[in-house]
Amino acid sequence: MSDALFDVPDPLSEDGSGPSAHARDRAPSRARSRAPLAVRMRPRTLDEVVGQKHLLRTGSPLRGLAAGRSGLTAASSVILWGPPGTGKTTIAHVIARGHDTTFVELSAVTAGVKDVRRVMDEALTARDLHGRTTVLFLDEIHRFTKAQQDALLPGVENGWVVLVAATTENPSFSVIAPLLSRSLLLTLQPLERADIAELLDRAVSDPRGLDGAVVLSPEAREHLLDVSGGDARKALTSLEAAAAVALSHAAASDDDADGAARSGAEGSGADASDDGAAEPGAAGETPDASVVTVTLEHAQEAVNRAAVRYDKQGDQHYDVVSAFIKSIRGSDVDAAMHYLARMIEAGEDPRFIARRLIISASEDIGLADPTALQTAVAAAQAVQLIGMPEGRIPLAEAVAHLATAPKSNAAYLAIDEAIADVRAGRAGPVPPHLRDSHYPGANELGHGAGYVYAHDTPNAVATQQYPPDELVGKDYYRPTGYGHERDLAQRVVRLRDIVRGDTRP
Repeated sequence: MSDALFDVPDPLSEDGSGPSAHARDRAPSRARSRAPLAVRMRPRTLDEVVGQKHLLRTGSPLRGLAAGRSGLTAASSVILWGPPGTGKTTIAHVIARGHDTTFVELSAVTAGVKDVRRVMDEALTARDLHGRTTVLFLDEIHRFTKAQQDALLPGVENGWVVLVAATTENPSFSVIAPLLSRSLLLTLQPLERADIAELLDRAVSDPRGLDGAVVLSPEAREHLLDVSGGDARKALTSLEAAAAVALSHAAASDDDADGAARSGAEGSGADASDDGAAEPGAAGETPDASVVTVTLEHAQEAVNRAAVRYDKQGDQHYDVVSAFIKSIRGSDVDAAMHYLARMIEAGEDPRFIARRLIISASEDIGLADPTALQTAVAAAQAVQLIGMPEGRIPLAEAVAHLATAPKSNAAYLAIDEAIADVRAGRAGPVPPHLRDSHYPGANELGHGAGYVYAHDTPNAVATQQYPPDELVGKDYYRPTGYGHERDLAQRVVRLRDIVRGDTRP
């Protein structure tokens, strides 16, 4: 295997004419494509695909597509939806190896309506004249406009092509309904850690991969698993980079060792072929010195930051912030900190995070801890003043406060219930004694007549009607028994008794 894979120059031999013996021993034994490792290791059959077992069972639509099934059981078009690096493109290329099929690949980034129509015309010809089915793989279909997706409909509906479309965004929002109804929606799950580990081990030993030129130390393997984020492509790319670093360091060490050996020989007059020289395979020598070990240091030098799956406009944006708010509501401060970190690392707008905290403080905590809203607002102002990365600190302080605070949604429920009544038409006239009496002629209309000024009564609470007639006695705000509201609940009951004229003890 040629080390052209890594573009690391061979250390020269002593006469400068070619690779040194150490480098020749370490060089892989086969000519190797310069294609990236992730491309070379792409599975050739569905049996080689790791993960996605729920989609690869016997008789599944994907199995039918790969087998070129026809007739009454002919496979239908499919839309593959899942995060990056879960195998969407891989599955499409496996399907391309099916029997009696013509595989055409388009990218929604570069293709247009004209390209789609050309493929449809050629597919119709291939079916009618040669009896061949055309499989059209359309990557990133969510980037197609509605008009471009409409151009796919005739071919999909009439069976001119079998569409295999891939998307990282929710098809319910990014793919037109007619196309969805004519296709099977298959959801790919993020790869498990064991799946990624299997891929790494296979890539190290497989002749298409690194062909045993390196071995992974357990620590390096764990690091690559950590930074992959469940993304197979990321894992293989990181492995390739770590192997390149390891081979580069090994080549440099050989160069230094050869130079030192030459200097020593010239200084002592010793002959390199002296009988006292160590023989290859002498006791104490590493069994296979030609294999380089990829250490944790090599892996960290190649990649030291984990991949963060996050799409500011897509599902990840909404899923992560949903989990964030629900963790605060559920009083799990540790989970809330995790989701805060994910949003920060992914570059989420800190002002958006701060706004969500303000909403959470009002909706989920309310008067159980009246200071929670103050903390959330202060955090939002602090982020505006100091920016990031320091803004993460007041955000974290607010998250800790909100997650550990007593919870009450009483105010939230109260306003929603009141709004529901207003929308239902329960909004009678304002009682005359509460109406504005400051304009000329208001007194003649009776506005303000009989109004009791609260500060003129004991405890500054007046007994009089405040709501419209049809809502007299209606309770919207129901304090909980948590935090500050536990004490507030008793006060609310007493206030209602006074206001409504209930003299019961």
